[in-house]
Amino acid sequence: MSPETSVDRHEIDRFAKSAREWWDPTGAHRALHRLNPVRIGFIRDQAASHFALDPRSLTPLAGRSVIDIGCGGGLLSEPMARLGARVTGIDPGAEGIEAARAHMREAGLEIDYRATTAEELARAGAAFDLVLAMEVIEHVADPGPFIATACRLAAPGGMVVLATINRTLKSFALAIVGAEYVLGWVPRGTHRWEKFVTPGEMEAALGAAGFEVAALTGVVFNPLGEGWRPGRDLDVNYMAAARRPG
Repeated sequence: MSPETSVDRHEIDRFAKSAREWWDPTGAHRALHRLNPVRIGFIRDQAASHFALDPRSLTPLAGRSVIDIGCGGGLLSEPMARLGARVTGIDPGAEGIEAARAHMREAGLEIDYRATTAEELARAGAAFDLVLAMEVIEHVADPGPFIATACRLAAPGGMVVLATINRTLKSFALAIVGAEYVLGWVPRGTHRWEKFVTPGEMEAALGAAGFEVAALTGVVFNPLGEGWRPGRDLDVNYMAAARRPG
């Protein structure tokens, strides 16, 4: 791991093994398929509020530039494109980018997929209206610098939206023991509890980058519908939207 990147090579190699399963709703990434509706709704609503857009429009993000950091096979990039955004999806794993491009062509969408890192784009001076880092922070080498880099990619007046897992005993029991070893929702070894980030740590990192949290919500599993919904419980999964004051 280079000191100039937050990439954890162990994580990249592990995700490469399941690159062909990105779009299989019953495969290794099925948990993300189930999370997608609540993620998309949160991003749409926060962007609509921040940029004064119409969330009821079929393409509320029309004209807005979006970067999906750690896009993998494009599970979130494609919905953002369908909402009208100009999407750039980046991931250091070439296998995931190949899967994303193949599915994009099948879907007839236009997305700028790149096998690169957030740090490389930040050094190049890239900037976007909306910066997404969803279910990525817990897989990077150092969360603090990574969050700072994500904030650097936000254009003046832009917004950063992040999603990750809290570091609590409850998250160890549910996100690791339950999801990986009991229910098998994700492959064993997907998460390491010590790499989870608390909301306080996230807010501190965002504040250090000059951003303030505009919204913070938990993501709670509904056992009856096997889906997810926003909630007040931040003990396991949670999402945050942040903006630079002024």
